[in-house]
Amino acid sequence: MGHATTDAVTDTGASGHILSFANEVYDADDKNKIGTDQGICFRTVPGKAWECFWTLSLDKGQLTVEGPFYDSGYSVLAITGGTGEFAGALGEMALSARGTKGDAYNFVYRIK
Repeated sequence: MGHATTDAVTDTGASGHILSFANEVYDADDKNKIGTDQGICFRTVPGKAWECFWTLSLDKGQLTVEGPFYDSGYSVLAITGGTGEFAGALGEMALSARGTKGDAYNFVYRIK
């Protein structure tokens, strides 16, 4: 689970918005910090969708993710690679909001 503590939206005028973040990531029970993530999202469909790119950093390596993040509902992004124990990783990551505040998310990584 990720905590959205550093999210910042930059208004770039009529062309859209940019969301940047660097957050702590916790285990499924939301008890133990297991790593960090950092990345950027660009607003593609106002009020509906972003296109995102980020890196999850864990003790045993990193995973990179890319794809759409929807304002509501369920999103599935591609795992595009990794380092360390995750070198050459591919697969998908499911993303959904925890609650309605927009400050916590569930991430489920499925590495192939």
